[in-house]
Amino acid sequence: MMIRTLTVFIAVLLLTTALSNSCKAEKVFDFNATCEKAYADITSLKLASGQQWINEVRKENPDNLVADYLESYIDFFILFFNEDPQEYEVRKPHFSERLDKLAEGPSSSPFYKYSQAVVSLQKATVAIKFGERWSAGWTFKHAFGLIKDNNKAFPNFAPNNLIYGPLEVAAGTIPSGYKWLANLFGMKGSVKDGMQKMRTFLNGSDKWCGIFFNEAAFYYCYLVYYIENKPDDVAQFIIQKKLDVVNNHLFTYLAANLSINNKKTDFGKNIVLNRNQSPEYLATQAWDFELGYAYMRHLDLQEAVSHFEAFQHNFKGKFYVKDVYEKLSWCYYLLGNKQAAEAARQNILKKGSTETDADKKAEKDAKENKWPNSVLLKVRLLNDGGYNKEALALLNGKSSESFTQIEEKLEFAYRVARIYDDVGKDNEAIQAYLAAIKLGSGRTEYYAARAALQIGYIYERQGKKAMAITFFQQCLDMEDHEYKDSLDQRAKAGIARCKGQ
Repeated sequence: MMIRTLTVFIAVLLLTTALSNSCKAEKVFDFNATCEKAYADITSLKLASGQQWINEVRKENPDNLVADYLESYIDFFILFFNEDPQEYEVRKPHFSERLDKLAEGPSSSPFYKYSQAVVSLQKATVAIKFGERWSAGWTFKHAFGLIKDNNKAFPNFAPNNLIYGPLEVAAGTIPSGYKWLANLFGMKGSVKDGMQKMRTFLNGSDKWCGIFFNEAAFYYCYLVYYIENKPDDVAQFIIQKKLDVVNNHLFTYLAANLSINNKKTDFGKNIVLNRNQSPEYLATQAWDFELGYAYMRHLDLQEAVSHFEAFQHNFKGKFYVKDVYEKLSWCYYLLGNKQAAEAARQNILKKGSTETDADKKAEKDAKENKWPNSVLLKVRLLNDGGYNKEALALLNGKSSESFTQIEEKLEFAYRVARIYDDVGKDNEAIQAYLAAIKLGSGRTEYYAARAALQIGYIYERQGKKAMAITFFQQCLDMEDHEYKDSLDQRAKAGIARCKGQ
């Protein structure tokens, strides 16, 4: 009797457990209309509104894991743009927590590994911002493995190209200073294949191509600008695709940053000034950074000081802190305020990090404790801003013999070459660049390496690819100079383009 009773009890227990499990809701990846609204707001940097939509997603279905995937974007943008260490302490654990949640989803969904890859990339990118390079490397490797596997399992899932493409491009151009990352990846990159994946996604008719357009456009423009060296194509893309640079702050930043870097300073400055300044957008010091550069490059020095000071006062991170203090020191120096210039220079040595090439150069310059030639500095700033007429006026009547120091003669040759290059005088530019290479080879200034890179660009434009490769390689072969990593990446990208790789 006891055995029979026990058997019935076990059967009832099993039946109850089965019924309980069948009633338990399963985790899903449902990228529904509410999710689309959340994603659109978040990738416009309207983060509070995006969070409200995410809350609605959870109300609709607490087991919809897309809410966790989208919420990771909020942490990413806040940490990426503002680099606040206190925010990092709070938000850093969220990435691992979300990865654990996403791993509970159905592996039959293409979003299962895709979402984990995206969050892993966000986690790794932010980790680099906070100096955690090795942990970032392993996380990058994990992310690449996930997206690679997802691409095999779901080859028709269009968003794979959104992640796989940029990773493939990056792996094909990683400079020697970041070889640790390439080795961790264990992957061979291809600029040609990676860019083709991006273009396939952007030009696709798949519904995901429309939903994820904001993110894809952002990645694509930076790759076209820096890897394909086609800044004019970026400007055309922004116009043709009618990117909203007023109400989408991700596009505002993209257009302003690349315009100012491309010597379209007035255009970039006006984009920042004319953005929608509603408080619903992410508050970031990026705007003061960009405006400081824009004003400085037109020698509107007092305005530049105002924005650079605001950046340093409010920015909590370490990237470009030394670089901005150097720019502040230059502004004060040209304004004749030597005391403030010296104070800014001392801050270069005390604050920030040397993770970026610009910060490394700022620290090197500060340690050398030399002030630049004021005429050449003004020429540099004006030329960097695209104000070549004003720059040429300052050089009127001068030659290399007007300068006594070898580094000044070198810079003079380089500055003349850049102006000739910008106004389309290729032959004159090449001759001046060659003079800079002759004077600067073996020195630590970046002028010779950049001159070789620029000659490569000229020959590439002219269709003389073998000559272009020769000078790109010459840039790569130069050692122990400023901006080594960034110049090497551009030279590698140039060689890959010329070889059709």
